[in-house]
Amino acid sequence: MLQITLHDLPSPPPGKTGWPWTEAGPPLPETMPDGAPWPRISIVTPSYNQVRFIEETIRSVLLQGYPNLEYIIMDGGSTDGSVEIIRKYEKHLSYWVSEPDEGQANAINRGFALATGNILAWLNSDDTYEPGALRAVAKEFAVGLDVHLVYGEGWYIDPESRRIRPCRFVRREFTPAYICNRDPILQQAAFWTRDLWERVGPLCESLYWVFDWDWFIRAYKANRLHYLPRFLANYRVHPEAKTRTKSLEQRKEQAWITARHGRWWHPNHLVQQTRIQVLRVESLTEGWPRPLAWPLRTATSLPLKVLERVLYGMYTT
Repeated sequence: MLQITLHDLPSPPPGKTGWPWTEAGPPLPETMPDGAPWPRISIVTPSYNQVRFIEETIRSVLLQGYPNLEYIIMDGGSTDGSVEIIRKYEKHLSYWVSEPDEGQANAINRGFALATGNILAWLNSDDTYEPGALRAVAKEFAVGLDVHLVYGEGWYIDPESRRIRPCRFVRREFTPAYICNRDPILQQAAFWTRDLWERVGPLCESLYWVFDWDWFIRAYKANRLHYLPRFLANYRVHPEAKTRTKSLEQRKEQAWITARHGRWWHPNHLVQQTRIQVLRVESLTEGWPRPLAWPLRTATSLPLKVLERVLYGMYTT
């Protein structure tokens, strides 16, 4: 695959400027610094009704200018105009489909089943890569044979792609107990080898919110993870993002992950179980007069705050 330039892509929508609309990533030499060919990188983008953001996501992948890129889009049957956006770029895609799936994890697993690259990653259809991300990752994997998963830093961005703050939850080093209680890896900035994917196995399709965290814990148990001190990706924050719902079922999944990979008495399991009770009390007292609802809500929310401060403080690395 030849390097894609701005001139190869459709013109950006009116008013769109900067990366990745009117700016491209730095050009790459034909081979890596040691003369070896660039390894094939396969990127999978799962998508469903993200017409507002998907074009920016696509361009941030293609305008990496990476010469051995395999880009796969798995659309879940969008009806909002996303398919028309994808078709604009289809000649630069290795594969795309728009059909109903069994959820985001299922779409990603199906995408990786089609992928042929030595390095794998997925990028959600509302997130973006930073310029030069794929080049930096490929060079990092070339450092040594023991590097099987590389992850870096990222930015939170708003719906208009303005930077909000760094994703400060990312950790360079952490213990087995820490990764079972807090996810220290930014999925958008993580890349791994095909060998690791085959050893760890696919994403757990029964999970809806935290299948990435579950997979990273399994990968951590199977192999040492490698931190790259560089901003690689952008994590978009917007009201429609499913991770912003903070629902009862999401709390249950988070608690289950810690209990499954750690212990039932680990901090995150206890905190999430308490949060579940808080949500249940809030639902139960919805519409109650304040003098009746406030004491019950306070009785559950105060212990939660104590648990968060004390128990999470037990695992700082």
